[in-house]
Amino acid sequence: MSRLDIFINRMVSQRACIDFALAETARLSGPVFELGLGNGRTYDHLREKAGAENVFVFERAVESNPASTPDPEMVVLGDVRDTLPKSLERFGPTVRFAHADLGGHNLEKNDTFARLVSPLIEPVLAVGGIVVSSDKMYFSALKELPLPEGAVDGRCFIYQRVS
Repeated sequence: MSRLDIFINRMVSQRACIDFALAETARLSGPVFELGLGNGRTYDHLREKAGAENVFVFERAVESNPASTPDPEMVVLGDVRDTLPKSLERFGPTVRFAHADLGGHNLEKNDTFARLVSPLIEPVLAVGGIVVSSDKMYFSALKELPLPEGAVDGRCFIYQRVS
């Protein structure tokens, strides 16, 4: 499979999983977390679907396209290993949806980071809340859900706090 096909599968899967998660968590009142801004494509989609006032972005440094850059008060700057634990103090376990696209091209490094960050994401999630990740995550209290129609197996993962 070409790199272009892999990229297309990733984008199609992200959109399908994000839209599924937003629909499934629409009844919850908590915020949405975008973990990793990058170019801002998925943030732009989240902003359109959930409202900019509901989406908090966690990033080391904002370098997104100006058309998809959040307002400064919606950005939590720093390393997620530091900022996620602090966000629990600020928000409590109220996050209805978290999108985690924190990896790069090194799959082994991504897996190591996923193991490190999973226990930091889990406490902020509300009961019924969903995490969509580009990498397999390692949660103790979240249940992996099947992918929605249109998502490509292995390109996204969905987890939900059921209790």
